[in-house]
Amino acid sequence: MQDTGAAPPTSWSRVVITAVRPSVDGGRWPIKRSLGETLEVEADLVIDGHDHCRAVVLHQAPGAAEPVRTPMMHVHGTLYRATLTPETLGTHTYAVRAWTDAFGTWQDEFERRVKGGEPQEELSIELRVGATLLEPAAARATGADAEQLKGYIQAFEEGQVQRALTDEVARLARAYDPERGAQESEHLAMNVDPSHARFCAWYEFFPRSSRDDGAHGTLDDAAERLPFIKRQGFDIVYLPPIHPIGTTNRKGKDNAPVAGEDDPGSPWAIGGPLADGTRGGHKAVHPALGGMPAFERFVARADALDLKVALDIAFQASPDHPYVEAHPSWFNQRPDGSIRYAENPPKKYQDVYPFDFTSEDYPAMWRELKHVFEFWIDHGVRIFRVDNPHTKPLAFWAWCLGTLRAEHPDLVFLAEAFTKPAMMYALAKLGFNNSYTYFTWRNSKYELTSYAEELYQSEVADFFRPNFWPNTPDILHDYLVHGGRAAHITRLVLAATLSSAYGLYGPPYEHVDNNQHPDREEYANNEKYEVRAWDWDDPHSLQPMIRRVNTIRQDHVALQHMRNIRLHTTDNNQLLAYTKHHDDDLVLCVVNLDPHHTQEGWVELPLDALGLSQEQPFGVHDLLSGERYVWQGHHNFVRLDPHVVPAHIFSIEPFN
Repeated sequence: MQDTGAAPPTSWSRVVITAVRPSVDGGRWPIKRSLGETLEVEADLVIDGHDHCRAVVLHQAPGAAEPVRTPMMHVHGTLYRATLTPETLGTHTYAVRAWTDAFGTWQDEFERRVKGGEPQEELSIELRVGATLLEPAAARATGADAEQLKGYIQAFEEGQVQRALTDEVARLARAYDPERGAQESEHLAMNVDPSHARFCAWYEFFPRSSRDDGAHGTLDDAAERLPFIKRQGFDIVYLPPIHPIGTTNRKGKDNAPVAGEDDPGSPWAIGGPLADGTRGGHKAVHPALGGMPAFERFVARADALDLKVALDIAFQASPDHPYVEAHPSWFNQRPDGSIRYAENPPKKYQDVYPFDFTSEDYPAMWRELKHVFEFWIDHGVRIFRVDNPHTKPLAFWAWCLGTLRAEHPDLVFLAEAFTKPAMMYALAKLGFNNSYTYFTWRNSKYELTSYAEELYQSEVADFFRPNFWPNTPDILHDYLVHGGRAAHITRLVLAATLSSAYGLYGPPYEHVDNNQHPDREEYANNEKYEVRAWDWDDPHSLQPMIRRVNTIRQDHVALQHMRNIRLHTTDNNQLLAYTKHHDDDLVLCVVNLDPHHTQEGWVELPLDALGLSQEQPFGVHDLLSGERYVWQGHHNFVRLDPHVVPAHIFSIEPFN
């Protein structure tokens, strides 16, 4: 019978790589890691029969001539695993290469033949098979290794059984394996960010509210607050927009549609008069803040304190922005020729024009907006909080952030996108390496547990890096309003320990300002629209507690990572318990979610999984109160009075 079908392949492999993890959407998007953070690569390898597989991870760092090969260890069944730690910023690739371990399979079977008592003549025949398998390795080896392999081949041919069972011959066979029939997986991408993209504490404040006397502050006044922020344990100081503010349709106090004579306006209404009578926009500093020289002094002072400066980038313009006159086509014009201001009915923002990203002149506009980032990068800024990125095209962010990070891999972009989770996740996939979350609205035990599982124990953890904020200038949740001081401490501890990246809108939080606007979920007397005066040395503030929590984070490496969280069972729905474990550092947090009443109950710990003994007691050191306890067994009792301290942050210390 004539064969009319397709010819068999000229090359093929007995090994099939059925899955490589982690990957995002089948490898369409890069995963995220940071400097100092390990990548654990897993693969399922399938082969016919009973032969062994060997595999390595091929890890290519940016600029490296050749990939680094990391051997994968067999875990169980078809699962293989390898761990590596990236040491270079930028986009890396990784892939799995697998092949049949011909000599390893033979040696395993030969050892079983020896133990099974097969006669010498049968073993001698098998030894000649082993010698044949060593020949390709001997041909590839050089120097002493080549001579040693030739010696093993001769010993096999002479029937020396014990020489075939040594670890050394197995090592040499692996080192010079020709890897015949090797198969490689798809090469996947990994974006490696600076360590402060993973472990950071942000402090937000308005520079114009940095004076004690209530007068409009400058960036020089704000720089005087930086040593305090550093002592509080924060790493990043974040400033709302510092640009000139428009006067047309300026908003008054608490978003009043008409401003008073002395109302400073919202910093997000970008574009207004400069000291010389011209107008400035996104590349200028408000003259009342001291202009660009004051900003440069502010950055220099922050650098001297090892504080990083983050700027707010809001792509919108006041009616007085120079872009409006120079490029009217960049904005959405109505039939009567007027420019449509921003609105989200029934909310109206008459002081702001949104950009039209679909304008016929969009290429010029996109380049100019990218240059806004480049301008501030040239002035020493490497961290940006981006306002409402979900209201701009994803294609713009993919292009803009992609080109910026290719040149500056140390950049960090925080996406302020409180929207559908799919959109939040899409922004993270295409370039944002920090993201606001729904943490603010997750307050019950069930909500917090399920959200932590979603963020840290699902595929989301490989591309979405959550930055937890209990409050922002736009958000004052009812939990803080009605829970007062205890609620503020609870949410501080949760934000700072559930996530290794968190932030506070500092002054109102540390002063437990829970005066909510009667019509919306935000602060009354909102600092977005007026200058506020804060008591920076208030002895009744939460400053000591904030400083203590940040110190604990800095002292305990377990709290500096995200995916290492393990949630634990308690018999009280008002008690949330979880551990974080890294190397020898084990931290247990137990939080009373009820800001009004004392709650008590039993915490159940999986001792084996935590490396603890059922039979031996272990110490728990409360890092907040300093108290020490001795626990033993799976179940241990806690009692938390929210009016004293509503949380334990325990360091678990096994006794020797």
